[in-house]
Amino acid sequence: MSEPLTIKALKIRAVVVPLRRPVVASIGRFDTWPLILLDLETQGGVVGRSYVSPYRASAVPAIVAELRDLADTFKGKVFAPFDAFQSAAQLLNPVGLSGITTIAASALDMALWDALAKHAGKPLAVLLGGSLGPVRAYNSNGLWRHEVGTLAAEARALHEEGGFQAMKLRLGNVHLDADLAAIEAVRDGVGSDIDLMVDFNQALGLGDAMRRCHELDDKGLYWFEEPIAYDNIRGYAQLAAKVRTPLQMGENYYGARDLYAFLSAGAVHYAMADLMRIGGVSGWLRAAHLAAATGVQFSNHLYPEIAAHLLRVTPTAHWLEWVDWANPVLAEPLEPRRGEVSAKDVPGVGIEWNEKSVERYLVSA
Repeated sequence: MSEPLTIKALKIRAVVVPLRRPVVASIGRFDTWPLILLDLETQGGVVGRSYVSPYRASAVPAIVAELRDLADTFKGKVFAPFDAFQSAAQLLNPVGLSGITTIAASALDMALWDALAKHAGKPLAVLLGGSLGPVRAYNSNGLWRHEVGTLAAEARALHEEGGFQAMKLRLGNVHLDADLAAIEAVRDGVGSDIDLMVDFNQALGLGDAMRRCHELDDKGLYWFEEPIAYDNIRGYAQLAAKVRTPLQMGENYYGARDLYAFLSAGAVHYAMADLMRIGGVSGWLRAAHLAAATGVQFSNHLYPEIAAHLLRVTPTAHWLEWVDWANPVLAEPLEPRRGEVSAKDVPGVGIEWNEKSVERYLVSA
């Protein structure tokens, strides 16, 4: 019987990496992307790795402070990921469980699961009772709200990068004509056979969203994602009852209870989870089974390296969102093929750092 895992140390580093295509949406413009990298060392020498990406570099110090607090608390203790996640939630409860506290607990949770899978000598998907294999993916690396004249060429490039048959376009312009022009440009670039998801990034008020979604309902779009503020449960329930194109949301759910609230209200047709917010691997497993109980198809938001494992053990697994934003600091990034992504057949999650690149993009935290 193998020895239990004990936490020895937690190494935390922050980097800011370049984006191949700037993120331009109603939430802001991002030309670079901050990442917090974790290396969780155990007494037996196993190192679990994870990362989180908090969008704004100015948020990094607060998250790092929470992580250091957790590291001091758990140092020297035998861990199991579920137990550790519950303990972290109890520890951070006095300052609130959403936001930065959940992000920190999620980052630690993902590193713990990576270490546990490495300790067992199994890929994470296999440790969780599943198998490795391809997951269908859509390319989310572009088609932001910028000059419409660039969208056709950009769509062709996204299609060719990994044989993708689906991609995401960002909408929510002030005027309907601009949204229609963007859709037409993408269709001109890749044709009508490509599945086209659209994301409004919460750009619209409820009344405007009702009008805009009706105006776009006959455009053959795969889903409408986050047309209004992410926490407007009543508004999403109203929209869900009125539109023909399915609604998608969930990247801003903090824990499985947020998902439950939307499912209970009939406010979503599809759901997704962001590992940084949902509670890491532990939170994902809870949320995925809630989605399965109601028959709602479940996708990831970002973190494709880990999602490629988790979607293999998700009963209503739907789409993997493919982004390459962490690739600049990964030693062996995943490579999509024929519109699918497969996790690496190695123990753990398969994340290893390119240390030269980490040093290049390192920032103080």
